[in-house]
Amino acid sequence: MMNKLPKDFLWGNSVSSMQTEGAWNEGGKGKSVYDIREPSEFASDWKVATDSYHRYEEDFDLMQDLGMNCYRFQISWSRICPTGDGAFNQEGIDFYHRFIDALIARGIEPMICLYHFDMPLALAEEYNGFNDRRVMDAFVRYGKKMIDCYGDKVKYWLTFNEQNIFHMPIAFRISGYLRGDETLRELYEVQHHTMVAHVQLTQYLHQTKPGKLMGGMLAHQLIYPATCKPRDIFCAQQFDEFLNQNLLRVYAGEGYSPEVMAVVKREGFDDIYREDDLALIAQNKNDYMAFSYYASRTLDSDPIPEGCAVNYYLQYGDKNNPYLEATEWNWQIDPLGFRTIITRYYNDWRLPVFPIENGIGVIESWDGENMIADDYRIAYHRDHINAMKEAIFEDGAEVIGYLGWGLIDILSSQGDMRKRYGVVYVNRENHDLKDLKRVPKKSYAWLKQAIRSNGEEM
Repeated sequence: MMNKLPKDFLWGNSVSSMQTEGAWNEGGKGKSVYDIREPSEFASDWKVATDSYHRYEEDFDLMQDLGMNCYRFQISWSRICPTGDGAFNQEGIDFYHRFIDALIARGIEPMICLYHFDMPLALAEEYNGFNDRRVMDAFVRYGKKMIDCYGDKVKYWLTFNEQNIFHMPIAFRISGYLRGDETLRELYEVQHHTMVAHVQLTQYLHQTKPGKLMGGMLAHQLIYPATCKPRDIFCAQQFDEFLNQNLLRVYAGEGYSPEVMAVVKREGFDDIYREDDLALIAQNKNDYMAFSYYASRTLDSDPIPEGCAVNYYLQYGDKNNPYLEATEWNWQIDPLGFRTIITRYYNDWRLPVFPIENGIGVIESWDGENMIADDYRIAYHRDHINAMKEAIFEDGAEVIGYLGWGLIDILSSQGDMRKRYGVVYVNRENHDLKDLKRVPKKSYAWLKQAIRSNGEEM
């Protein structure tokens, strides 16, 4: 192939702290909202996860062997600041120094995400999470401390994982919200407070650590209209504007979408959006556009009630796409959608694009002897990497790298160890920790070849 990816193209892995670290009561860590969640038939507790707090060197050795040169991880807010807004925990700070140094020693670029849904329990209980501006302020204080601590070592930064989710109904599960009626007004509070925090920390990073890069990240909602009926198309475009473009506009320096702000005015939410907030947001400019992508969705406008807020459209109109295959979790596999997102991001915003979560979750088990033959995972990643290369070579997009999600098995976002994304099997189940042994799957050798050839041999 004449077209080649840049020599400094980043290949790697993304995770969160609560899905990997464990050590929930070690090293001076305070409780997060995840530490009190009860296990169920298909959900583990979060106390051990995959024990990366104790085993990260072993995992980093596997990443190094694969040829990975980037690892996006999350700092646990409650490990750094046990109550969320009190004294900082030096033992936690020292842990992440060792963690980052171990990555750098292996030639792996560390990438920090500051929040991946695990609100310190004390802040959730006292203030109900990001609905309260005091929690926003506490997060900014914590984020500035992390930039001060690690900003000389770490080039790539994110404030929030999948920030647009804070404008979806699931926001009440990931924002530290423990009580209330889950109103539309509260949803707009969460969305705005997280954005103001993002903008403040972007500004702080740029001011204090020149040359370090802050990205904005979406769980990109690629929504197709179910038909060419005009209302299907219009509703799909509305959903894209509210759940994707509204945040992308802020990241790119345009401020909030006029369409979204029209709803703010109509609903009487103006008091949430303070003038000094909007002035700060108007000054924002991120360094790159990051996103996660696993599947596309399809929207049928017919079941959507009259007057329904755009944020809730998918609760009514989500529909299977007959032209796509799906996983056992009914996530519809769509590599062309991956190319679509990358190309549009770069066409629209002219900022480097960084897909930092991509993968396929499948129920898998190991018999203790034979290698797991996960050809479906090879096919998924091959098809998506090729789609990314088409966006680069045929559509002209500038792409920083490609990070898979949980490429050493981790707990799923719902705590279900059955749903595995990794090229390395971690030997535990939901309620049986076994020995936590790391076991490469068939896809491991394939991914090693793909990475070490810089995407040429797949």
